[in-house]
Amino acid sequence: MPDASRRRFLFQSAVAGAGLLAPASWRLALPRRARADAVIQIHLDGGLTHLDTFDPKPDAPVEVRGPFGTVRSKLDGERLGELLVRTAAIADKLTIVRSFTHTEADHDRGAHSVLTGFQPSPAIVYPAFGAVVAHELGGRNDLPPYVCVPSASRFLGSGYLPTSVAPFAVGGNPAVADYKVRDLADEGGVDAARQQRRRALRAQLDEGFAALGDGDPVRAIEQYYRMAYALADSPTARAAFDLGSEPDSVKERYGKRPLGMGCLLARRLVQAGARYVVVPRGGFDHHEQIATGLPGPVGEVDQAFAALLADLDDRGLLERTVVLLTTEFGRTPRLNGNGGRDHWPRVFSIALAGGGIRRGFVLGRSNAGGADPEVDPVRPPDLAATVFSLLGLDPEKKLMAPGDRPIDLVRDGRVLQEILA
Repeated sequence: MPDASRRRFLFQSAVAGAGLLAPASWRLALPRRARADAVIQIHLDGGLTHLDTFDPKPDAPVEVRGPFGTVRSKLDGERLGELLVRTAAIADKLTIVRSFTHTEADHDRGAHSVLTGFQPSPAIVYPAFGAVVAHELGGRNDLPPYVCVPSASRFLGSGYLPTSVAPFAVGGNPAVADYKVRDLADEGGVDAARQQRRRALRAQLDEGFAALGDGDPVRAIEQYYRMAYALADSPTARAAFDLGSEPDSVKERYGKRPLGMGCLLARRLVQAGARYVVVPRGGFDHHEQIATGLPGPVGEVDQAFAALLADLDDRGLLERTVVLLTTEFGRTPRLNGNGGRDHWPRVFSIALAGGGIRRGFVLGRSNAGGADPEVDPVRPPDLAATVFSLLGLDPEKKLMAPGDRPIDLVRDGRVLQEILA
């Protein structure tokens, strides 16, 4: 063996041996290159119909293509459903996945699969993506790492991870004119000394609970208090929740409705340092009359989603922020007798942008009838692996569940290299 080759062999062997002999905690701490430092996820509860939005079939029979036409998009040669006119205009910022698939036709099981990357199990409750990110990356700038606007479903929780990484739900309706996040406003007549006395009294009362044990609920409550105090004491962090400081022109751009204002608040939060913000929007379970029932909610999504991407891009934030548009499953490839579409997990569409995601790209294809993936099927674990990898997390890592039980961060998923910029 030549000297150069021998030296290279010995070096690689030493590195490999060090990796095998090093403690697990040291190996898992090896740095990975993060392409993004925040995620905004818009999740559409109920099951968005792919055939009437991101994957239209204009040449199919009317019972397949549905009641809507199509619109040209900025994706070369690709058309979107006519209800997505604003999204079509910024589609060159997107990757659309038209071959997303799983096997769960029930709302709860489908939502669990997409939001956690795992099929539901009777043996363990899995954490949502945001809880994993909060657990692994922690918070920044006194802001909660994981936020839901305005509330969190049970599949957006911390699962087997500590409850201290559960989402901070802002509550209320962000579209109302005088919207404020509860308890973040200054308390009139309560000066710093009085606040300190209150906190000291709370600490004394909690000592009794702490003496009963150091279980997860006690630790979680203590962590909540620390985060709450940090947030309340930080004018910069409190200001991130203040939608009232946004110009009316910006609000009009997003749409002065719950989803639009939720997306605007999400932009403010990631700009200030939040790691993962979820903005859910229900109302997509259209078993009847999609011709009249779909335009309203899809129009709200179209405006808010397009405005969010454009705003992030204009501010230079999109390159470091992953934006996801997800739903629990698609809808049946043929209209039913009531002019609606039923549950269909075998193929549907999601969209991604920013944070290392390729711009102006379509991954996968459904067949001519929109019933099954024809090429490049993508599953929830693949989405999980890709999002975590973009944030610098190792998809092959294991997390520890109660009872010192190691659980895969991602199971049987692959990073979608073809959609990475």
